[in-house]
Amino acid sequence: MTIANWCVLAACFLPVITVGFAKASSAKLSRRKGGYDNDHPREWEAKLTGWPQRAIAAQKNGFEALPLFIAGVVLAQQAQANQTNIDGLAIAFIILRCLYVAAYLLNRSTLRSLIWFGGVGVSVALFFQ
Repeated sequence: MTIANWCVLAACFLPVITVGFAKASSAKLSRRKGGYDNDHPREWEAKLTGWPQRAIAAQKNGFEALPLFIAGVVLAQQAQANQTNIDGLAIAFIILRCLYVAAYLLNRSTLRSLIWFGGVGVSVALFFQ
């Protein structure tokens, strides 16, 4: 398996890890006091505020970013592009997505948007390999 393929797998798990931050923030609370409610997760999510709410939003964006990135990796590999270039771009995407989540959690909206554009740029660059 190539480094880029490992990065695809990592990109698929990043949203799951991100939502884990929100769930962990209320792990010690009972359901009645705002703790995670596995019976009604959407209702629990709708009541969140602050950084846990932003973690949910970052998770959703992580899933939204996946198709373009995965397609870029697959098509670049099918075109037999230079694997080192594909791997480098895939690593850059993972780094940018981690920075994106951090910026989202820290409520740095302008920085988050710039990082998001970088991630989209990397995904698009894969198509041109």
